[in-house]
Amino acid sequence: MDVKSAFLNGYLNEEVYVAQPKGFINSEHPKHVYKLNKALYGLKQVPRAWYDRLTEYLRSRGYSRGEIDKTLFIHRKSDQLLVAQIYVDDIIFGGFPQDLVHNFINIMQSEFEMSMVGELLCFLGLQIKQKNDGIFISQEKYARSMVKKFGLEQAQNKRTPAVTHVKLTKDTEGAEVDHKLYRSIVGSLLYLTASRLDIAYAVGICARYQADPRITHLEAVKRILKYIHGTSDFGMMYSYNTTPTLVGYCDADWIVSADDRKSTSGGWFFLGNNLIS
Repeated sequence: MDVKSAFLNGYLNEEVYVAQPKGFINSEHPKHVYKLNKALYGLKQVPRAWYDRLTEYLRSRGYSRGEIDKTLFIHRKSDQLLVAQIYVDDIIFGGFPQDLVHNFINIMQSEFEMSMVGELLCFLGLQIKQKNDGIFISQEKYARSMVKKFGLEQAQNKRTPAVTHVKLTKDTEGAEVDHKLYRSIVGSLLYLTASRLDIAYAVGICARYQADPRITHLEAVKRILKYIHGTSDFGMMYSYNTTPTLVGYCDADWIVSADDRKSTSGGWFFLGNNLIS
């Protein structure tokens, strides 16, 4: 669902004045300013004004706002549930029964000018595939474009994102490499970890050396790219048929860093078989 001219729907809670636009200056009062009665694109207050307006409206319709994620709105009543996620002027929603879903569409279209986009296929760079047994989330297009961007389309694939018998260090004696190139690769890889947790650890290690990257570090990030080249269709599967049990795992490697002797720790949480954090 897409809200048309979303920022124009907000109400200003403070007095805002703007200068007369060039080409439309009043010749009799060239130094006068305009007082805004409604939100206008370009104002720093506009995103907040739109969000406050939407929040107020949804709450008046029986929706509650998330305690942690303030852009998440939930309507729950006995065996009925609808969840709506807001991102600027885009709204993702789903629930049951269908009557509740249709009701949400109606109340939104009655208040705002909106267009229905249809079934969710792509959102914020994530590709969404609706399947009979669950939802598959990936960044396949982004992964392929990244490999092409850094010129590794013809490179031989790697079976793992990192070697297991060598630990990266600062390597002050190694040959220096292009800092911008290295940081660009690391930044692209960090974005990909949104759906590729299999590379999260290797990318995190490489990200430590962005201040002074050497040839060994560049080889390490290129290995990750070669691994992605052969696994671009990997992603995360969220199954429908799973138990609603929250399970957490954590681990730590004591004094693993050869540079500063610091430890590394990590944790994961699953709701049934589905990774949520």
